[in-house]
Amino acid sequence: MVQSSIKIRTGNQMIAEGALHAGCQFFAGYPITPASGVYKAMIEQLPQRNGVAISAPDEISALAYCVGASGRGIKAMTASSGPGWSLMIETVQYALMTELPVVIALVQRLGPSTGGATQNGQADILFTEFCTSGGYTIPMFAPSTPQECYEVTTIAFKWAELLRTPVIILSDKEVGMMSEDVDFIKLVSAPVSYRKEFSTKNGTEHHTYDFQNLEDVPLFSPVGGDYKVTMTGSAHDKKGTLQKNSRETIDVLLHLQAKIDAHAEEMSIIRIDNEEQANTLVVSFGITARTAREAIRRARLAGKKVRNANVISLFPVPGTALQAAAAGVKRIVVAEENLTGQYRSVIRSLFPDQEIVGVNAVGTLITPKNIMDALL
Repeated sequence: MVQSSIKIRTGNQMIAEGALHAGCQFFAGYPITPASGVYKAMIEQLPQRNGVAISAPDEISALAYCVGASGRGIKAMTASSGPGWSLMIETVQYALMTELPVVIALVQRLGPSTGGATQNGQADILFTEFCTSGGYTIPMFAPSTPQECYEVTTIAFKWAELLRTPVIILSDKEVGMMSEDVDFIKLVSAPVSYRKEFSTKNGTEHHTYDFQNLEDVPLFSPVGGDYKVTMTGSAHDKKGTLQKNSRETIDVLLHLQAKIDAHAEEMSIIRIDNEEQANTLVVSFGITARTAREAIRRARLAGKKVRNANVISLFPVPGTALQAAAAGVKRIVVAEENLTGQYRSVIRSLFPDQEIVGVNAVGTLITPKNIMDALL
């Protein structure tokens, strides 16, 4: 009997599948709707792959466990939603400062505060991206289907390891919890990558955060390994020695952003449904990207000329790709399920000569008609 390659899966389950494919060896989490599906899948499946999965007492501990595992050279991931993310922010900043890779799957729900656990939302964009003191860029990817959840998770692990940085998978309740057919044969994944480790074979002295150029990524040494490693969240030089404002300390801080900026174009992922004579571009992500696809289909049947851009890599902002997608259009419609148009506020400056309008909703999904009404 031939087994079908098509299986029914949720986006949360496919995040777990992507993590396992990418070589995740450690997971710690605390159950929270609508991210509990990731937690459940990793708790059940990771030990079967010779990994470790821990049920943490809270979200603070969950991310701290993951960062500790990363310090030993282990690929690690946690999952949460808005209230849990609120508790994780201090540890996220520590991971960024100590250059310890970790993947964080955030499945958005209605906020603020504890909000509506079973209602969708896309309002954690600014809260998640700009959580650090200093506003450093944290790579963030937003899937709109279970297949993309798998792909994006493998991409997140790739860049976390290569750049030694936290990476966010920003999903939402509808994408995370809705069950769909997934063809496992057609799944796409990023190459499995590992952080580069330090060796004295080249005769150099070991420094925890050594680099020649600002955009370089320091070679990794595990805590408790062959070399002295200093992991401090305070301002430090390349050795990890606490410094206040020496030139080398400032260079270390500049380097944290430079290494991300240097790979921004490589991280850029936008899926374009092109229309050569389009006068309107629709920009969306997550569950609203699916609504936008239906709106574009209906609009074209009605004779409208419209182009669609599904943004997968929200940050670093894929400015070059967005500007190319908007070439020749008069209006840009940004559809997102939040009150103020958060991503629209981020990308507005990219389009000084074009009208940019928002389609927004709170506590309810955006409909195809909502988007169609904003088209030229």
